[in-house]
Amino acid sequence: MLTELSKLKQGEPLHQDMRIAGKLVGNPRRIEIRNPFNGALVGSVPKATVEDIRHAFQVACAFRSPLTRYERSRIMLRTSELLRTNTDAISDLITAEAGLCKKDSLYEVGRACDVFVFAANQALVDDGQVFSCDLTPHGKQRKVYTLKEPLLGAISAITPFNHPLNQVAHKVAPSIATNNRMVLKPTEKTPLSALLLADILYEAGLPPEMFSVVTGDPGEIADEMLTNPDVDLVTFTGGVPIGKYIAGKAVYKRQILELGGNDPIIVMEDADLEEAATLAVSGSYKNSGQRCTAIKRMIVHQAVADEFVELLVSKTKAIKYGDPMDPHNDMGTVIDARSAAAFEAKVNDAQQHGAKLLFGNLRDGALYSPTVLDHVPADCQLVAEETFGPVSPVIRCTDIADAIRISNSTPYGLSSSVCTNRLDYITRFVRELQVGSINVREVPGYRLELTPFGGIKDSGLGYKEGVQEAMKSFCNTKTYSLPWN
Repeated sequence: MLTELSKLKQGEPLHQDMRIAGKLVGNPRRIEIRNPFNGALVGSVPKATVEDIRHAFQVACAFRSPLTRYERSRIMLRTSELLRTNTDAISDLITAEAGLCKKDSLYEVGRACDVFVFAANQALVDDGQVFSCDLTPHGKQRKVYTLKEPLLGAISAITPFNHPLNQVAHKVAPSIATNNRMVLKPTEKTPLSALLLADILYEAGLPPEMFSVVTGDPGEIADEMLTNPDVDLVTFTGGVPIGKYIAGKAVYKRQILELGGNDPIIVMEDADLEEAATLAVSGSYKNSGQRCTAIKRMIVHQAVADEFVELLVSKTKAIKYGDPMDPHNDMGTVIDARSAAAFEAKVNDAQQHGAKLLFGNLRDGALYSPTVLDHVPADCQLVAEETFGPVSPVIRCTDIADAIRISNSTPYGLSSSVCTNRLDYITRFVRELQVGSINVREVPGYRLELTPFGGIKDSGLGYKEGVQEAMKSFCNTKTYSLPWN
C-alpha cells in the first residue's frame, strides 16, 4: 500500500482488501472509511465473513515460525526504518481516516518506530532463569532451568480508533519478538493504517503467516475472534463495556484487556501553576483528547484554583484547531459527529448541575472545540464517566485527603498526574491513589513504549501492556531440570 499513499494527495480513495497470511482477500460487501473533517471517502475495506476469520486462525495456528532471535530483531528494525522513511505519507493516512491533526499523526508514527526498536532489542535478550536445587535440607544436586516458548495457538488482537498505527504496533511487535502468530481486527473506523503496517512488515521480511489483518462488522465477526478454538489469547484495547463483554465471552482463554481511564491531574497549593496549566492543556487536547490516559479531570486545590483556571483558559484559547491536514493546527477533529455531540451533551448536563462554562463547547460535525469548565461537581456525568474528548473540567478540592477521595471516586484506575514539590504529598499520592501509574509533574500518559502500562479496577484486566510486559504475557514458561554434581 505504500506506493498507493500518493493517491491521498489527489483525493483518490484507497480500496483495500484484508491481509490473510499475506494474501489479499476481498468481499463484495464493503465498509467505507470517511474523513471525519470533510466527509471525503478515504477508502474502503471488506466485510469479513466468519469463514474468513476461521481460515485466518487456522493458517496462523498451523504455522511454526523458524525465525531466530536475530532474524526477528532484524525484521523489526527494518520495519522501524520503513516507517521512519515514510513518516509523512503514513501520517497523512492516519490524519485522513482518524481526523487527528498532522502534529499528532507525525508523533504517532514516531512512537510506532520506538515500539519496533524496543521490541527488536528485547527479542535479543535471553529470557531464561536458573534455579539451584540444594537450597533446603531435602534439596538435591540439580538445577532447574526456564525457557519461554510461543503460545500453541494464535493470538487474537482487537484495536481501537484513537491510535490506529501505534496501538497495532503494541500488539504485533511483542508477538513477533516472541515468535507468535497473530490475527488482528482493527476497528472498522480506522482500518487502513493496520493494513498498511501489515504490508510494511511483509516487506521487512516477516513470514506472512505470522500476521493477518481482517476487517469487518464487529456484530458479525467479533464473537469468532473471541471463541475460535485456535485462539490461545485475546488482547484488546478499547472501552470498558466491550472489555467486560470480552471477559464474559472468551471463556477459558487468556485475556489482556487495556480499557478506559478517567485520569486526573491533581494540582496542589504549592505547585508551579504555569507548569501545571501547560501540562493540563497538553494532557487534555493532544490527540483531540481521545486517549485513555488523557486528562479528564482537573482536581485543583481551592487556594490556587482561581489563578490556575485563569492560566488554563488563556492557554486553551491559544490552541489552534480545525482542518487536521493544516500543519499549523494543534488539534483536528474527534472520530465522528456522534462523539462530538455526546461531548456537547455532557458539558450541557454539567452546566445544569452547577458547572460554569468558561470557554468552548462549540461543535461543527466531528469538529469540537477545546472546552473549559470550572466548579464541576465531582459526581456529574462529565467527570464520573470517561469523557473521551477535548474537555477540561476543573473540580476544586480542600486538601490532599479531599483530592485523593475525589480521584479514587470513579470505577477507573489507569493513570494520574500530580503537581506538587512536597515529598510528603508525593509519597502519600503514590501510596493512596488507586491507579496503575502516577507521574509527578508530568501528564498522566507519560511512559516509554517499553515500560509497563495499564490500570486497575475497571481500567484493565490481565498483564499490563508495554513491550516487556506484553512479551511476558505472549509466552508459555517451560521448566526443565538436570543433575548438577
